[in-house]
Amino acid sequence: MTNSDATVLLVDDDPAIRRSVSRLIRSAGLSVKTFGSPADFLRHRVPAGPSCVLLDMCLDGMTGLEVQDALRQDDRQVPVIFLTGHGTVPTAATGFKRGAQDFLEKPFRPNELLDAVTRAIAQDRSRGTDRADREELRRRYDSLTPREREVMGRVVMGLLNKQTAAELGISEKTIKTHRARVMEKMRVESVAALVVVAERLGLTVASTTAVGGADGGGPWAFHSY
Repeated sequence: MTNSDATVLLVDDDPAIRRSVSRLIRSAGLSVKTFGSPADFLRHRVPAGPSCVLLDMCLDGMTGLEVQDALRQDDRQVPVIFLTGHGTVPTAATGFKRGAQDFLEKPFRPNELLDAVTRAIAQDRSRGTDRADREELRRRYDSLTPREREVMGRVVMGLLNKQTAAELGISEKTIKTHRARVMEKMRVESVAALVVVAERLGLTVASTTAVGGADGGGPWAFHSY
């Protein structure tokens, strides 16, 4: 396991569990932060780097599911591995439905825990790469002028330059100029690639019956969802 940049967040109200699990995790070359209560954990900001949460299902003050729900409200989603006793296995199934990465029944084997953590860290690392890519695409999109966004919307919808020119009431030559700038700023070389970028950003085109929004985007303005 080569995850020196990764962090495991352990939430368990049993000091013995915290000591033994944290030793195991550190032995695998991972950083670990431990929390004895859900309140302490939820006050802590989830690291920006690859991470996962080892979360006891039965905690004082909150259940593991309640802590999971609180995490889901955070924009920074992080994989959760439930640590559960035999009596809470059915409850852990609910956690799966809500997006938990895995659950381990106590007592668990060291390799079983490390394997689960490895999978969770790999998943979060992949998500982190995807988040960074989307943020870069968003910066490129934000660099477009309102008119360029109007043109981009129509390009993505498959309109020809002459159709876009007629809709916007400007010359076809001007449309070509805007279109070239859109392709340059978004760093794509084809309409197909531009469509993929729009999809990755989670952008949708407004109804053609809508009027221009406050950003000057017009009826084809993009809106994030």
